[in-house]
Amino acid sequence: MVSDVVRVLVPAGAAFAIGIACTPILTHYLYRYKAWKKNSGKIAYDGSVASEFNRLHTKHEVRAPRMGGIVVWGSVLLTTAVLALLALLTENPLFEQFNFLSRNQTWLPLAALLVGAIAGFIDDLLIIRPVRGQPQAAAEHEVQASNGVRPDGEGLQLRYRLAVVVALSLVIGWWFFAKLDVTAIRIPFDGPLEIGILIIPFFVALSLALFASGVIDGIDGLSGGIFASVFASYAIIAFAQNQIDLAAFCATVCGGLLAFLWFNIPPARFYMSDTGTMALTLAIPVVAFMTDDLGDGIGVAVLPIIGALLVLTVASDILQMFWKAAFGRKLLRIAPLHHHFEAIGWPGEKVTMRYWVLSIVFAFLGVIIALIGR
Repeated sequence: MVSDVVRVLVPAGAAFAIGIACTPILTHYLYRYKAWKKNSGKIAYDGSVASEFNRLHTKHEVRAPRMGGIVVWGSVLLTTAVLALLALLTENPLFEQFNFLSRNQTWLPLAALLVGAIAGFIDDLLIIRPVRGQPQAAAEHEVQASNGVRPDGEGLQLRYRLAVVVALSLVIGWWFFAKLDVTAIRIPFDGPLEIGILIIPFFVALSLALFASGVIDGIDGLSGGIFASVFASYAIIAFAQNQIDLAAFCATVCGGLLAFLWFNIPPARFYMSDTGTMALTLAIPVVAFMTDDLGDGIGVAVLPIIGALLVLTVASDILQMFWKAAFGRKLLRIAPLHHHFEAIGWPGEKVTMRYWVLSIVFAFLGVIIALIGR
């Protein structure tokens, strides 16, 4: 009989090993087909040129390929499939214990991960394609962005990406409510807060907020370390609640993220980009809900603590837009906040390391509250 700890750690180690082994092949093709933006530079939310960001990152955007997130979700899917097939084909009790693919714990987060990965992959493909009309690309870029339209070479328009997030979260939110009878959010040191059918719009709002936090992917190594802390935290929470399959899933994602980080530490071999951030940010709210009322634990209420830097990232964007609209000037040099620190002179490596430290601190705090506040 294999211990539960081993059942969680083996898939995580397998995902890390698969990610490390497959990345050289992936990077070979990413570089061969020049899978990076053909024109650097970004447009601000109000349609103006993001001059400060472009000053700092114009060269970086065309230095390395996108789609590094394939390492993360690819290693998770391969690990899941291999372990499930070994259990199915061999009927060996040992392999059956390592198979964490289960309807009641891992189907939903895996589905969210896969849908986000596919949507983000399509977005990345559109971003890396050559831009038509290269000479006037910059002018078209600015005009179209100001009209709310993403120009050629800039991927899926925001409304389509939001449609994917809303559609998926509506389905999953309905599934939690109608099929799994989830009608409450558990509050630390108190008890369940019944909200009934409002659980569906609440889940949609949570998914949208986490989707917005994907902009944390802006400096080499930054997003990978923060997402790894989040999933490691939920692996511990799920394990403590005897949700072993879910804990193994979270640990496997963490293993894939560590493999990604091996190649993403500055200078990055590639960027996570949308295929990674959409996959991860759509899976996180599902995991949080799975570890909440369904696990007789506290998974949702501690998410703003465990993911405090994701919250800070979204909040800084919102504050920047509000400040500019209300007072006619910026609150930060650049939003989100991690780019502001770069703009005031912090090297990217310093921002990344300090964000990693803070993410670990907040992760420990969130786990402690989740475990003692039940």
